[in-house]
Amino acid sequence: MVEASFFRVSELDRLEFMPRLWRKGMVRRMNITGKAKQQITEMVLAALGRLVSKGEIAGEALPAFSVEMPANPSNGDFSCNVALVSAKLLKLPPRKIAELIADEIEMPDLIRKVEIAGPGFINLFISAKWYEQAVNAILDKSEDYGKSDFGQGKRVLVEFVSANPTGPMHIGNARGGALGDCLASLMEAAGYKVEREFYVNDAGNQIEKFGMSLDVRYRQELGEEVEIPEEAYQGEDIVEHARNFVSLHGDKYLKVSQEERKAALVEYALPLNVQALETDLEKYRITYNTWFRESALHDSDAVGRIVEKLVQSGKTFEQDGALWLKTTDFGDEKDRVLVRSNGVPTYFVPDIAYHYNKLAERNFDIAIDILGADHHGYIPRMNAALSALGIDAPLRLKMLIMQMVRLVRAGETVKLSKRSGKAITLSTLLDEVPVDAARFFFNLRDADTHLDFDLDLAISETAQNPVYYVQYAHARTCNIIKRLAEEENLVLNRDFDFEFTHEAEFALLRKLSTLTEEINEAARSLEPSRLTRYITETAQLFHAFYEKCKIKGQEEAVQQPRLALVTATGIVFRNILGIMKVDAPERM
Repeated sequence: MVEASFFRVSELDRLEFMPRLWRKGMVRRMNITGKAKQQITEMVLAALGRLVSKGEIAGEALPAFSVEMPANPSNGDFSCNVALVSAKLLKLPPRKIAELIADEIEMPDLIRKVEIAGPGFINLFISAKWYEQAVNAILDKSEDYGKSDFGQGKRVLVEFVSANPTGPMHIGNARGGALGDCLASLMEAAGYKVEREFYVNDAGNQIEKFGMSLDVRYRQELGEEVEIPEEAYQGEDIVEHARNFVSLHGDKYLKVSQEERKAALVEYALPLNVQALETDLEKYRITYNTWFRESALHDSDAVGRIVEKLVQSGKTFEQDGALWLKTTDFGDEKDRVLVRSNGVPTYFVPDIAYHYNKLAERNFDIAIDILGADHHGYIPRMNAALSALGIDAPLRLKMLIMQMVRLVRAGETVKLSKRSGKAITLSTLLDEVPVDAARFFFNLRDADTHLDFDLDLAISETAQNPVYYVQYAHARTCNIIKRLAEEENLVLNRDFDFEFTHEAEFALLRKLSTLTEEINEAARSLEPSRLTRYITETAQLFHAFYEKCKIKGQEEAVQQPRLALVTATGIVFRNILGIMKVDAPERM
């Protein structure tokens, strides 16, 4: 939505999270399509002004109108809906308004044709000169093309994966890793200052259960006839930890209390698990700025202090000996217990303390959580708790719910690794599937949709494999440039006038010109999958261009524009794959 300064401000534009697109009539984030939209908007406004001065339309303050790029190029390079949104105020049929504006528009080098379509859309067709400017802008910015100041330097903390440290990471964590890391990277490209964080749940019930499970396996290793409780962790990793602990300490810890023994076992095994998480994530090309430990909140008494702050807010009450928070005052479906009647805080309290730490103590402008599919109810209660503490949670806390992943092979659901025969974890997945494919596939769909991950497709070298298809397109750009230099001694001449003539050239250029806006929109909507779709569509357009627009053996007036377009396309491929942390091979 492009808005002029005297138009009504939209609800999205009001939000601090979304930087204002217009201030005093000027675009803040100047990019190829943004500049074109600005110019078209100014042309339309000027036409409206002349119509008012001639008395052909009333001088009303009109609502916001949009200048967009239609999906179908036959509807123009840009389309404006000003006639449709202003018809009621101007008391004229929208098509009549559109005709008046079209007749009054003064067309600079930017526009070559204006048409009226449907009930009153104004479709504008861009001149070839603009396409020359567009490709030159990509070549000039090179590795910086696509970046913007959309985020205005706001500090963002993306917390993702945060797997339970009592065991290995599962496939849901693998999806969360690709999603969170790509989101962080694209927000950096959009001008935010981003940090990545892993929240280590090293306190509470899961650690108590971890210690109990290790204790039983340790005693079994030393010959005691003790059954593993049903609620204990049953994995082979627990047995391995106990066996290794016996190798180090023998039966020494049979002679101490159970509590001391469990504490020693946890102190031994937990750091190994956390290190394994870090190692697997680095293999997945993910590194964190911070590994934040839940135990630090307890050790610093942040948990106790957050309870005091909530009591001081006046939003708590006592019932049946427990302390409750009036979360229903902030839209939650029911009030929540903070401290049980036995004086022990619920798991909710350290979570509140953690998010308060992010937003009030470390002062991040925005905190983003990547959550599992079973966390829908978590969002309103956390928003309520932070609102009670005076934090504008709906604006500053963004929680993405990530749906389940189903691994399939030959159309059948798969749960065991083909190589090891064990349950598929992140580590075993990366033994079977390249990191490039894993990161790309997990971002093929929006986070809130279920995902079928085809293991056979992920390792295939065919056009049906989307990551292979995209990487092959990039390698093809490199090969074209190399072959033209070797076989025809042809290199790019930036002083040449790039005159584009073929529809396949225009289609590809239209796509390339929207990269900055695509990144900005993906950052605004928190949807990394937009980039995956964008680069796949760009690859399709490039392959079509390659088939229809020959370069080798053509005259220089044809070769130079097409070589410039190939070079610009390679830049776009590399920049997007860089955000996704997927390799951009030069040959395949």
